[in-house]
Amino acid sequence: MCGRGRWPVWLLTLAVTVQLLCAAVEGRGQDRPTPPSRVFLEDEELTYNVRYGFINLGQIRIKVLSSWRESGSRLYHTRGLIDSYRGVPFVTLHAVFESVIDSLSFSRHFVGKMRQNDYSNVSRYTFEYDKNRVLMESSEKDSVDVKRDTMSISAPCQDGLSLYFFARDRLYSNASIDIPTIVTEKKVNTHVDFRNEETSVEIDAVDYPVDVVHFEGTADFVGLFGLTGGFQGWFSNDEARIPILAKLKVLIGNVTVELMEWRRSGWSPPRARE
Repeated sequence: MCGRGRWPVWLLTLAVTVQLLCAAVEGRGQDRPTPPSRVFLEDEELTYNVRYGFINLGQIRIKVLSSWRESGSRLYHTRGLIDSYRGVPFVTLHAVFESVIDSLSFSRHFVGKMRQNDYSNVSRYTFEYDKNRVLMESSEKDSVDVKRDTMSISAPCQDGLSLYFFARDRLYSNASIDIPTIVTEKKVNTHVDFRNEETSVEIDAVDYPVDVVHFEGTADFVGLFGLTGGFQGWFSNDEARIPILAKLKVLIGNVTVELMEWRRSGWSPPRARE
């Protein structure tokens, strides 16, 4: 259902929000100012259920582990865990992603470890923006060979996990942008169209409509479960900008990613205004 060695794109899709340059938000009204960005919060942990129709496929957990200052910039250590549920036909997936992200929400370092059915691999990226390049290493199961490569880049980039935070930070940018992203040792683009469309959605985790901002985008690559093409996202309409719901197109239909549990001090999904 997906190519060997393809990195989970649930995060890329959940993150499909990778673009934008902070611009004034139009049409929000004086009583509805743009919430400030307070995306990075240590010890935040968000858990998502992934389903195809009525079939639950797996779970995504995303954490902010720690932060520190380095060379005048605040850096954040983040982790994403992806696990398929037992009994899901055709696919057994376990993956761990770790990203070091700077205060502008761009990736500095990335490590990804994936085991899918009988295949496994490890990838490492180091972004050297002062030299306009990214250093890449990858190796496969039971192989003593480590493949090393260098890719030229002309702008700050994202990896599969940092995209998730970049999208949150730029949610109110009111922009349509392509942003370079490194996935499976290749440079691809994820296009996102942020229109500041305020609406509401319902999820199983709460008994009220959630106040969200809706956007759409397109991925120009094929990912897990055949993920490809268009996607939609609904992020919380507040300073946390937490992904509440996402719908992704795959080769066989559509996949839904829905927030099911959260741990963030003082936060709960904002109730939609009546």
